[in-house]
Amino acid sequence: MSTARDHDWVKSSYSAQGGGSCVEWAPSIAAASRIVPVRDSKDTTLPCVSVSAEAWSAFVGSLKG
Repeated sequence: MSTARDHDWVKSSYSAQGGGSCVEWAPSIAAASRIVPVRDSKDTTLPCVSVSAEAWSAFVGSLKG
């Protein structure tokens, strides 16, 4: 069984480019399960937080507004 650590992670375009607030998510897991794992890219050994695809979409949508 694979874990979130085994998947490709994508850094959010909202993360600071200078290494500040960096958040990553795993789109391959989201596509397969409709659960979006999110983690701190500065310390990938920490556990990820998982949210529903709907909640993630609402969150990202609120950032665009």
